[in-house]
Amino acid sequence: MSEKLMWDRLELADLSVITVLEEMYANCIEFYVIGGSKVIEKANQTNRVSEFILMGLSSRPEDQKPLFVLFLTMYLVTITGNLLIILAIRSEPQLHTPMYFFVSFLSFIDICFSTTIVPKMIVNFLSEKKTISYAGCLTQMYFTYALGTTDSCLLAVMAFDRYVAICDPFHYVTVMSHHRCVLLVAFCCSFSLLHSLLHTLLLTLLNFCDTKVIHHFLCHINTLLRMSCSSTFLNELVIMTEGPIALVTPFLCIVFSYIQILIVVLKIRSAAGLRKALSTCGSHLTVVTIFYGSIFSDLKPLSSCNASAPVAAVVYTVLSSMLNPFIYSLRNEDMKRGLQKLVGRRKS
Repeated sequence: MSEKLMWDRLELADLSVITVLEEMYANCIEFYVIGGSKVIEKANQTNRVSEFILMGLSSRPEDQKPLFVLFLTMYLVTITGNLLIILAIRSEPQLHTPMYFFVSFLSFIDICFSTTIVPKMIVNFLSEKKTISYAGCLTQMYFTYALGTTDSCLLAVMAFDRYVAICDPFHYVTVMSHHRCVLLVAFCCSFSLLHSLLHTLLLTLLNFCDTKVIHHFLCHINTLLRMSCSSTFLNELVIMTEGPIALVTPFLCIVFSYIQILIVVLKIRSAAGLRKALSTCGSHLTVVTIFYGSIFSDLKPLSSCNASAPVAAVVYTVLSSMLNPFIYSLRNEDMKRGLQKLVGRRKS
């Protein structure tokens, strides 16, 4: 009797152990399914795309080769023209003045500006996979905005140089000393690098989820903000507050300088003096009109889609850099003589 009771107790113990194991297994399965799905969901929320697709100027296959030839030619002309300007200014002692110092640095910035954008652009024209990595996109955006802002600040400095030369010629050598010119250029570069770094760092805080297609030929900050699946409030706030300082302030300095120049020029009696004053300002005004005209046409609210943005971007990133050497050489007798001497020296 005692032996039977013992076997009954063993059977009950086995059943309870099996029941406990089954409950533990069910709980483990539930924990794995629920907990695992939460981890995956959280990972998906914080995931960033590894690359973007740059759609370029046209998605039609028949347009790719003509665009490749066009922009390759423009890029080569840009590099050649700006290098000639730099070499002519460096090799000709008569061009060692503050104005031409700024022109040579502007040519250097234009070379860097085009090189940041055009090589990737022309490669994509012939590539089926028009991708750019996440890091590559942020790097391109950083240098694009840094060099573009440097261009803007440098044009303001050049306007100030013309203002001093025409409105206060007796103190020009003192005010625009070589040391001060170097400091002005250093300030333009430092401010532009910090300005671009701020926007790039803020962009790294955003998530892009599954959105990869950029309807542009470069990584444009407005396009990237529209693609983000996280809040862009801070980015937009900085653009609306700090952005005008980097763009509008140099433009206002240019306007103020030329208003003062115009007042002085209207008082000049001699035709020769008037012609000389206008010749030194004409080239700079042409460059300012092209650069700022295209940039202001590119400024649109983030909520609106600007279909003409790529065309405007071509003007201030590619076309402006290509035309600057022609504008400064064809409308300037001193620069013409410098280029002629440079070419003559190379031939001999």
